[in-house]
Parts: sequence; C-alpha cells; structure tokens
Amino acid sequence: MPVKIRLARHGRKARPFYHIVVADSRAPRDGKFIERLGSYNPNTNPATIDINFERALHWVMTGAQPSDTARAILSYEGVLYKKHLLGGVSKGAFDAAAADTKFEAWKQTKAIQVQDKRNNLSKGKKETLAQRLAAEQEVNKARLAAISQKAEEAAKATEPQAEENSEATTEEASAE
Repeated sequence: MPVKIRLARHGRKARPFYHIVVADSRAPRDGKFIERLGSYNPNTNPATIDINFERALHWVMTGAQPSDTARAILSYEGVLYKKHLLGGVSKGAFDAAAADTKFEAWKQTKAIQVQDKRNNLSKGKKETLAQRLAAEQEVNKARLAAISQKAEEAAKATEPQAEENSEATTEEASAE
C-alpha cells in the first residue's frame, strides 16, 4: 500500500484551508486518511503552518512520499532537513549530537527569517496606511479649497445685486 503525505482541502469557496494528512495514494483527496499531521492556511501572510513534527518525521522516515506542496511545507518546517541529518548519522558521517546542534542552528536562523518577514510586512502595512492617509488629506484640502472658492464667488455675485437693491430702495425712498 503506497502511502502519501498530501493536503486535504477544507474551507469555503475561494478561501482554502488544508489539513496535512497521511493517506493511501488510492484514496480520494478529501476522503479517508490514515493520520492527520497538521494544518496549512495559505490565506495569511506568511502562511500559517501547524504540524506535528515528530509524527511527520516518523512517516517520512518510514517511506511515505510527500506531494509537491507537502514536500515544500515539510522542507519549510525542517522535517526533510532533519531526515537528511539522521541519514548522515546512520551512515556514520557525524554523531547525533552534531546533528542536533546543526538542526538547532538551522531552526534559529529560520525563526529569525520568519520574524524579519513579519516585521517587514507590518512595516509595509504601516507605510501604505500612512501614504493613504496623506493622500486622503490632500484630497480633503483640495475639496475644502474648491468649496471656499465657490463660496467666495457666490458672495461676490450677490454683492452687486445687493448694491443694486439698496440703490433701488434708496431711490424709492427719495421719490416718496
């Protein structure tokens, strides 16, 4: 029975949410599975991945073949790198302690990269919000200037009529 690690789609239309599952390759995409390893939400930036690392490593080590997307997710989380290091330990290239220190160093650099991406995204959001606010203030200033100009023109247009009316009333008053 060939076993695959793949994604099972959930969520509503145009808002996918995936479960990372271990399933028989003959089973339907969203059908029967052997074990659920975690979840993957591509709707957030960066994508949210929640995975049971030990169980994923167990299935990869026992020969489960990940799909392309599942392979990318496992690589991002370090499961495939840990498998690679354990393969080196089994071949005698280095010992388990050296493998653990290499993996911990990789995890720390990966955490820094992810945090930098989150910081850059939040910084970018703040910058675009500030730019949108400045543009809106400029539009409001232009709109206010146009309204005040129309009010001045209306006031100038009514002044001559008011003077003519006052002259007409003075003439009528003097005629009486």
